[in-house]
Amino acid sequence: MEIIPGVGIDLVKIGDQRSQVDERIGPPYPGPGGRRTVYPTSPMLVITYAADETVEVVEIRYSGESSDTEVHYDGVQLTHRFLDDVVADLHALGYTSTPSDIGHDFHVGFSVWSMHSLWAGDLGLEADEDDERAVSETVSVAPYDYFTEG
Repeated sequence: MEIIPGVGIDLVKIGDQRSQVDERIGPPYPGPGGRRTVYPTSPMLVITYAADETVEVVEIRYSGESSDTEVHYDGVQLTHRFLDDVVADLHALGYTSTPSDIGHDFHVGFSVWSMHSLWAGDLGLEADEDDERAVSETVSVAPYDYFTEG
């Protein structure tokens, strides 16, 4: 799945109405959601809605199925890889970011992050259980200001 920085993905864009999203994707899981709504797609989508029922943030989770079902941007696989490798690849392409507590916020309008629920072994790599390298689990798409306003 390819992201559109600051905008979303082809299926869901910032500013779309909740009713439009539900019509395109189907009902959320496990039924009508609140402000943060989970959709049973692959990869899983978590949409944050503003008070006016428009899309505020599009989150795409890792799938863990194959490279084809992971999140991508500009030829770089963003999820289900070591976070440091993702950031290095994006920086090598000229994209700039600022670090956050859980990942990196890219100025073009997305964030890659990890809650440390995955480890190197989940990537199919032989690794010591003490390997603390973060695995990129989720990409959040929104304008850069969304990530930096406090």
